[in-house]
Amino acid sequence: MALFFDAAWFDARLGERGLSRDIMGATAGLSAADLALIFKDQREISAREVAVFAELLGVEAAELAAHAGVSTPVPRQDAADGRIAALERRVAALEAEVARLAGK
Repeated sequence: MALFFDAAWFDARLGERGLSRDIMGATAGLSAADLALIFKDQREISAREVAVFAELLGVEAAELAAHAGVSTPVPRQDAADGRIAALERRVAALEAEVARLAGK
C-alpha cells in the first residue's frame, strides 16, 4: 500500500491540462478500479506508471513520485533518455523521407 498519495496535487495538475482521471488511467493502461485504488492511497504506482504520468502531466518524474507516496519508485532517467533519442532519430528519418518524396 502506498502512503501519503497527494490526490489534490494530481487533480490540480490534471485540471491545469484539461485532463481527467480516466485519461490518466488510460495512458498507463489502468482500469478505473486500479486508478481509484491509487487515488485512495491503496495501490502503489510503478516506475513505469510514474514515467507515463509525469509525461502526461508535464512534470519531472521525481516531482511526481514525491506526490505519489513515500515508497514510489522513480524511473531511471537514462532509460527514458534512450527512448526519446531513438524516437527523435525516427522522426528525423521520417521527415527526411517526406521531404525527399515531396521533392519528386
